Amino acid sequence: MAQAQIQPTSHKRILSHDFVVVSESQIIPQNEMPEVFRLPSCSGHNLYEISVDEIQHLFTTRALTSVQYVQFCLDRVQRVIFLPSSSMQTLNISKVNPYLEAVIETNPEALDHAKALDEERRLGKIRGPLHGVPVFVKDNMATADRMQTTGGSWVLLGCIVPKDAHIVRLLRQAGAIILGKTNLDEWAGMRGSIYSLGYSARGGQCRNPYLLNRSANGSSSGSAVSVSANIVPLAFGTETDCSVISPGMVNGVVAIKPTVGLTSRGGIIPISETQDSIGPYGRCVADAARALDVIAGPDPDDKFSTVPERRQPKSYCDFLTDRHSLKGARFGLPMKRFWDVAPYPQKAVAERALRLIKEAGAEIIPVDMPCADERLDEDGIWDWERYGESRPEISEITVSKVQTYYLMNEYLGKLKNIPIKTLEDVVQFNDENRGSEGGHEGDLPAFPDGQRLFRKCVETKGIKDETYYAALKHIQTQCRKNGIDAALRCPPEHRKGSEDEMLDALLFFDVKAGGIQIAAQAGYPVMTLPIGLDPDGMPLPLTLQHTAWQDEKLVKWASAIEDLLKAHNEDNGISPLARSQRMGRIPPTYKNHLRKNIPVDPDYEWPGRHRDQGAPLK
Repeated sequence: MAQAQIQPTSHKRILSHDFVVVSESQIIPQNEMPEVFRLPSCSGHNLYEISVDEIQHLFTTRALTSVQYVQFCLDRVQRVIFLPSSSMQTLNISKVNPYLEAVIETNPEALDHAKALDEERRLGKIRGPLHGVPVFVKDNMATADRMQTTGGSWVLLGCIVPKDAHIVRLLRQAGAIILGKTNLDEWAGMRGSIYSLGYSARGGQCRNPYLLNRSANGSSSGSAVSVSANIVPLAFGTETDCSVISPGMVNGVVAIKPTVGLTSRGGIIPISETQDSIGPYGRCVADAARALDVIAGPDPDDKFSTVPERRQPKSYCDFLTDRHSLKGARFGLPMKRFWDVAPYPQKAVAERALRLIKEAGAEIIPVDMPCADERLDEDGIWDWERYGESRPEISEITVSKVQTYYLMNEYLGKLKNIPIKTLEDVVQFNDENRGSEGGHEGDLPAFPDGQRLFRKCVETKGIKDETYYAALKHIQTQCRKNGIDAALRCPPEHRKGSEDEMLDALLFFDVKAGGIQIAAQAGYPVMTLPIGLDPDGMPLPLTLQHTAWQDEKLVKWASAIEDLLKAHNEDNGISPLARSQRMGRIPPTYKNHLRKNIPVDPDYEWPGRHRDQGAPLK
């Protein structure tokens, strides 16, 4: 770890593998938020919006221990102060989780792990950039310890998993401390077609820290919220279609959904073997890149992670760069069904970001995806059940229903200590426990249609019939060859060389999530970073896409754009109090913090938004 004096207002990076990414923690005020959400100092240090590199700097200089920081993060979830024994009372000082419900449970062994890692550091053993850093994992990632792995459902409470999920094992090996499990759309959103995003029976209703009556999206709601709300610096989520990227977008954090197979799905409660991916959340690109370095890698238990075409650089941090790299870059901006239907006034914020990118010397070229007319409705709004009933042979949901059935049965069959062994058992449990799980239509406001998708999965019996294979081939061909790959090919009028000339990346202002859906079906990588706030105070994203195994290019261009936005704020003297003018990540202020509505309101408001108000983002 490079030693550097921390200058909180600087946005500059040292371009090498050993560098310190410096946050803006000292200049961002917290007085606009309710007092209960304000982050206190930790052993005299301001840790608000702190980066992983800064945490390591404090650890390395012995200014802070992992034990101190882990306890600080646990207190941020919920702190209990015991009054004198004579009073026989306890005073519960609620921190953020009783309001946000982002965390399902904390790890009772976290402080023991922190103590052991502090001792390793004292003896000169440093495992890497995440040594001693607390992180959260989603509650569908197996941990073979004293914590539960339930997918947010009561049906799996008490189950014993055979071993840690592969990425959990890699995190532990890297010295990260699993602080706990995060809330999610129950069963990662696969149980129903209409439900309250971020709700699970076990975890309750996860809420957006910007506007607590609004959706935190899903299914990795709690992971994104925990990072945005400064509970932890890093967290991890899973995605089949939108479940990593969409929560990142609406909670104002950086998120990476890697190429399918870059991160192993071993030990994860499954949905789709052709679309599931595991990705990190961070408050800056460098933090997310450091996390991806740890969790990326082949796994014999996941055949998609060992394919011959797999490519992975030594470190994704080697591709971190600054705004000057944008000079000469050429990006595609997909138009039809994407930019053309982006809602106003959110679109005005994206236009500001694109203008800055152009002023930095990049070229933004309008492009189209030949598949867009078929894969998306004309309003461009995400709908993964499109064609499910009318033309199942070309529908994404056809594939996921079949795969969910046989993958879920395989996963459940390996669990011990519970009688649940099949998806049919899960459906029956939900039906029999209507008050807690709401198995039937109308049982619970969070699950209006009960468990409609689970019932449809059971109907398939996991049989890969002619319709299944037709649908799988169709969605992959359309979204790869006639989708992202086609849009990446430089249009003839802009070519400087051969007809095979490729653009550097695709840019999306994807608040309707149509672009993420295309990438999900293709199995291609997506990355999102915050660019500012809409008039309601909700964070807005810019997302980047590329073809398979080009994840490092997304890290490169996202880091350059992030640096550009920070420089814009600094060069123009835009105060942190001028939230509507600032660009990049703008921390939440927890408006409407006493609201407890279920279902939650939609994340963004625009004309026509309520058409799919109840539709889940899986």
